[in-house]
Amino acid sequence: MADEVFGKRYGEILLVTNGEAGPEATVYNTFPLNDCPAELWDRLDAADIAERNGAVAALLNGPRYWVMSRIEKSSGAELPRTSFGGLEMYRQATVRLSSMNPAPYGVNTVDRQAAFIFDAGREVYELVDPDGRRWIMQTYSQTVDKHLELADLPGLGMRLSLPPGWQYRAHTPEQTIVVDTRDRDATVTQDDLANTYSLIG
Repeated sequence: MADEVFGKRYGEILLVTNGEAGPEATVYNTFPLNDCPAELWDRLDAADIAERNGAVAALLNGPRYWVMSRIEKSSGAELPRTSFGGLEMYRQATVRLSSMNPAPYGVNTVDRQAAFIFDAGREVYELVDPDGRRWIMQTYSQTVDKHLELADLPGLGMRLSLPPGWQYRAHTPEQTIVVDTRDRDATVTQDDLANTYSLIG
């Protein structure tokens, strides 16, 4: 069983390239190597990272905090490891982007080969789209609001600029929720504060 990750801090770097099917990003993640210390994260230079790695752009995505209880990864070879500005990171996933500059509430697909587990009895935070599909928050972000905290999440809907027909809700599930994308791509979106959600189902 995977270790508890709820509330743990990390940072990501996305190296964006133009793939055959459109823009895509290779995702590097500090978790679980370190907690993305601010003194290193704040010194990262996105333009320099992109140039050094032959990318069209580098996106600094963080700091972020896990909101699920546990992560189970597909078994396989050890993940490639590298360092950016002294921050050790694993290469974790590939994201097919909807555009070079994805807008909030747009949809992207992620090859992450993982299951995200949200324990029963612990509050979760969801978007519900006009088709009734549920998107569960997997991480909250301090990219836009550096002071966003876990305690802010229950009332976050009052701060979001939700598209017509979208809703935000907080609730405590009576049964464990599992978003299992170990053998398929995950479907994800972000709100306008850069918090990230996975489609359930």
